[in-house]
Amino acid sequence: MLKEMAAMGFEYVELSHGIRITLVPGILKAVEEKVIKIGSTHNFCPLPTGITQAAPNLFEPSASDSRERDQWLRQTKRSIEFGAQLNARVLVMHLGSVRFGMGDPAQKLSAYADQHPGTDLTADPEYKKLLEASLAKIRKRMPPYWERVLQNIEEVRSFAAERGVALGFENREGFEELPLDDDFEKLIYGVTQPNSVGYWHDTGHAELKQRMGLLKHREHLEKHAGRLIGFHLHDVDADGHDHQPVGEGTVDFAMVSSFWKPHHLLVLEFSPRLDVEDVKKSKRRIEALM
Repeated sequence: MLKEMAAMGFEYVELSHGIRITLVPGILKAVEEKVIKIGSTHNFCPLPTGITQAAPNLFEPSASDSRERDQWLRQTKRSIEFGAQLNARVLVMHLGSVRFGMGDPAQKLSAYADQHPGTDLTADPEYKKLLEASLAKIRKRMPPYWERVLQNIEEVRSFAAERGVALGFENREGFEELPLDDDFEKLIYGVTQPNSVGYWHDTGHAELKQRMGLLKHREHLEKHAGRLIGFHLHDVDADGHDHQPVGEGTVDFAMVSSFWKPHHLLVLEFSPRLDVEDVKKSKRRIEALM
């Protein structure tokens, strides 16, 4: 697997949340033999024993069940240790979600969008009204979920800092997922050791949120530029499918590239349905922007 990536001209890779435990011996061998280097890993990596499909939200730090939170802590620390063993600089993380029973506002927003295909939702008064009500609902329900997230982050942050691994908090595409986009600033700038955490920007997720009227892509990057540590780079097509080749969707990569700094990690994050030429073409487009 890693030899194939190296053959495409990549010196570094990110190990994703789809790395099965059975792949670990080969990964360690490839790193030891200097086939490739590991820039970042994505929680959970490797996957817990018995899990064979990508599962970044298998356990959530926001969960009300203490057993699930304990598993999140255990598996996250395991991921940190594995990343440190491979000299990875960052562990990219999801931070849970706000759970609803009946009346989930995310479902209402999705249903409205489905009923109005091709509509610019950001200019739709009815949608704006629904969005405002949905945001108020999630804010009201969020506090206990967010408090659990903050407690768990602090426990793993010091563990990661001792091992030289920074925590990259990724912007999410789901309405109910945490952090809410306006809360990243408070979260990241509230940590007393700034080099131990950072903001990880996913271009596809930001594009989807922009279409939902939840943020403006450039303004969001401007707000968090001081704590950016890495990017997941992928495009979004007209139908809302992300993880597409760079330059073949609606993401403004020229704008995004204006925020890149030499210390940032740039990761191409694609659907497995893409072929090798799609990857190479995207790599060339990113290198041209660099």
